[in-house]
Amino acid sequence: MLNPVHLRTLTAVVRTGSFADAARRLGYTASAVSQQIAALERAVQVPLFERDAHSITATPAAEFLAERAHDALLALDGLDDDVRGLAAGELGRLRLGSFPTASERLLPGGLSAYRDDHPDVRVELDEGEPAELVALLRDGELDVAVVYRYDLVPQRWPAGLVRTPLVDERLLLLLPDGHPLVRPARVTLADLADETWVRTREGSSGATCLDRMCAVADFVPRVSVRSNDYDVIREFVRSGLGIALVPALAHEPAEGIATRTLDDVDVRRHVLALHRATGVGPTAPVLIAALAAAAVDVAARIDGVDPA
Repeated sequence: MLNPVHLRTLTAVVRTGSFADAARRLGYTASAVSQQIAALERAVQVPLFERDAHSITATPAAEFLAERAHDALLALDGLDDDVRGLAAGELGRLRLGSFPTASERLLPGGLSAYRDDHPDVRVELDEGEPAELVALLRDGELDVAVVYRYDLVPQRWPAGLVRTPLVDERLLLLLPDGHPLVRPARVTLADLADETWVRTREGSSGATCLDRMCAVADFVPRVSVRSNDYDVIREFVRSGLGIALVPALAHEPAEGIATRTLDDVDVRRHVLALHRATGVGPTAPVLIAALAAAAVDVAARIDGVDPA
């Protein structure tokens, strides 16, 4: 393979017609230029310059090689610029994982601000539950994962992952308009023992958290509908088919649904960003900082959400 340094020296010599002038332009000594040209001649196995005591003359081979090298050297210069941009986090690809409610409420502001500052970084988004996203992150298929955990449901993240808290969400009680518990000044978990519930699927963190909360209040929730789609949960509550306890990011205020908080419960869902401690470029921490800033805006707009 031809040495790009030698090719760059060749083009300078052909352009100036002199080893000495090329050396001054490149910042080398004339001897160094002569040695590089000799090395290039050995590599291509043809003479590139005719030499006499006081001058040199480029051979047709040198003219041809210098012309062909011009575009290649420009391409290498462009590659150097790209590598510098990649190292500085200004160019490349960032693979982000998230779950639906964060994708809807938190990511738009964070990604918009990030894109404004890093227009040449391509962000690819994949959605899933925390266990799925953590596995992709650990295997190097994601650079950043936005995940959640519930109080009362311990979560051990794999070693080697850096955690950045984003938001803490209160759990909101959703009731259909006209429900007897809409008006009382104080609502406790025990008041809900005889209610019918709409909740996330069995085995989900939200369902497990609700079961453990109710166990403390000495009852088992009677569940009529299970769905991981919070739009579905809200519609069933609106229709009077049950009540629900949902994280604040998952709730969109709507006609026909009243929200309350439980006076005797301070259980929350915590949203955080994960990235690997090693083997990740500079883009990941910068994106996470943009998401953290967006979380502050979300907390100001959405009742029940606090920045972490």
